Parts: sequence; structure tokens; C-alpha cells
Amino acid sequence: MQDLGQDRLMRAAAEIAECNRILDKSGLNLVGEVLRGFGDFIQFEHYPPEDSYDPESHSQYYFHAHPPGEREWSDYGHFHIFLRPKGMPAGISPVPLPDLAPEGDGNDRLSHIVAISMTHAGQPERLFTTNRWVTAETWYRADDVVAMLDRVRFDTAWPSWPLNRWLSAFLTLYCDDIADLLRERDQAVARWQASHLGLNVFEDRDLEITSCRDIDLSQKLAAFQNNSKSP
Repeated sequence: MQDLGQDRLMRAAAEIAECNRILDKSGLNLVGEVLRGFGDFIQFEHYPPEDSYDPESHSQYYFHAHPPGEREWSDYGHFHIFLRPKGMPAGISPVPLPDLAPEGDGNDRLSHIVAISMTHAGQPERLFTTNRWVTAETWYRADDVVAMLDRVRFDTAWPSWPLNRWLSAFLTLYCDDIADLLRERDQAVARWQASHLGLNVFEDRDLEITSCRDIDLSQKLAAFQNNSKSP
């Protein structure tokens, strides 16, 4: 009997392949889907404006870009993926840091899950995590964020149904890589804090990217396709 986890990954790979097929057939791509209808692409602006939010899962994302040359690698733009508290598993709470923000309406303390770098052609090329100040998130332990991964999904049609389906499946397909990056994130923050005593590491502008990994989606999809053909 096929492993249920492997079966879930194969379904995610098939979903991504189908979204890609539909977009390719229509002469569209993922980046174009998130930018369409919003005028000129302006650096640092969020696309879609005010973000895409699923009120059922409480998942959220936006796409934006930085000026070229800000870091050792660049991209055309990237998706930032989040989950808000009402979508998190029971019992998860933020790290009790001295500057932890007040709770607000109970759904404000969002967690950044991962960022996905995209090429101009609308293809993913890299996964990365960031320090707290980058996205103004609330800080959760890596293992708690890993536990959130299964909760992140975008089951809405705005700004693009195929894009939202693709993102949901992509997070499933790369769940192990994302988990590794989140744990590397916490290790990087701990090392930085140990060598910068007296500073608030989470607000230190000298620490922006906390972990990153190049990816090859085409290769990954091909591997799953080959596995599905095996007897």
C-alpha cells in the first residue's frame, strides 16, 4: 500500500502540474496572475493590494519586489505567506519576547511561513525565511510554525483561482524543505544573538534573510511523474 504522506505529495504535484498546464495553455503565468489589473508593478507595493486572505483558513499572502542589488541574490519578486492565529493549531502561542505586541482582536499575531522567490517568467526559484522586522510578524518557534503548515491553504478565487490552488499545493509539495528552513531560521537567529549581545536580534536590520534554498520545481514534478508511472 502506498504511503499516505507520499500519496499526498503526489496529489500536490499533480495539482501544480494541472495549474501550470492551464496557465500555459492560456498564455499566462503565476506572476502575471497576481499583478493583473493593478497597473504598473511598483517596488515594495503589495499585490494584490491589502493582500489575499482566506477567511476560512486564515491564510494570507502578498507578492512584492525589492530594488535590485539589495542582497547577494535577486528575484523578480516574491510571495510572502502567512497564517493568522485563528487558523493555527490549538495550544500554539508566540515566543514571550519582552516586546511582544498586545493581542488586539485575537487574530493580529500572524506568523510568516515562508517566502517564494519568482522569476520574471513566473517560475519559483528559491525558498527563504526572514527575520521578524522584515514582515512585522509575531515570532513563533520553528516547530510551532512547522505545525501550522498543514493549515495554510487558499480556497478562494481572488486574485486568481489557479494561483491560489498552485500556492496551496506548492506548500504541501515543499513542506519538508520549508520545515528545514524554519529550523535553520531559528538556529541563525540564535547564532546572531550570541554574537551581538545587547541588541534586539529580531529588529536588527543587519540580519534580514535567515535561511534560503534554491529549488527546481520542474525536476521535482518530473520525479513524481516518473514515480506515478512505476509499477
